[in-house]
Amino acid sequence: MRVLVVEDDRELAAGLQSVLTEAGIVSDACHDGHEAEFQGCVENYDAAVLDLGLPGKDGLSVLRHWREQGRHFPVLVLTARGRWSDKLDAFQAGADDYLTKPFLHDEVAVRLRALHRRATGRMQPVIQVGPLTHDPMANRFWLAGRPLALTAQEERILAFMMQRQGQVVSRADMAEHVYARDLDPDSNSLDVLIGRIRRKLSPHALIHTERGRG
Repeated sequence: MRVLVVEDDRELAAGLQSVLTEAGIVSDACHDGHEAEFQGCVENYDAAVLDLGLPGKDGLSVLRHWREQGRHFPVLVLTARGRWSDKLDAFQAGADDYLTKPFLHDEVAVRLRALHRRATGRMQPVIQVGPLTHDPMANRFWLAGRPLALTAQEERILAFMMQRQGQVVSRADMAEHVYARDLDPDSNSLDVLIGRIRRKLSPHALIHTERGRG
């Protein structure tokens, strides 16, 4: 899961990114409205956290632009504005959820996972692929009923692949969704990680390679 965090308070944005990383969610951050508008239109995000009081261009204008451009990823509005009229404006502009400051950082990750499940049509609390089970809310994996120990990168890759079970996942698509935009992993790094995941899933052959495709 890849999320755009739009927050002009850099310390708050960094704190949110840290919590999201611990929850197994990849995030990019930007701190003004114009940058947010651009990033939301050119990058493929699964969801966004959007502050309303932004420099350059306000959050509602950014949100309206995203929707006008056909960008329909879920958006969690995060703001100090708690009046009903502010909430109404946000939902009319295309927001999917609304959280007022102050808030619990962990709640942001929980709400984002719920929004993502609804957006992808996965309302069930767990994803099952043969003997492999993933609980997105807890970010835990089980293989044949036993807990599966994975690194943070392995968790992101395996969760992304399970969400797209039955589909061919290209290297570019995988890298885009499991790494922040300022990282550019080479093919060998992905090969090593996928190789480690295969070994941890052994003897169950759950990951298959289609040469030249993914």
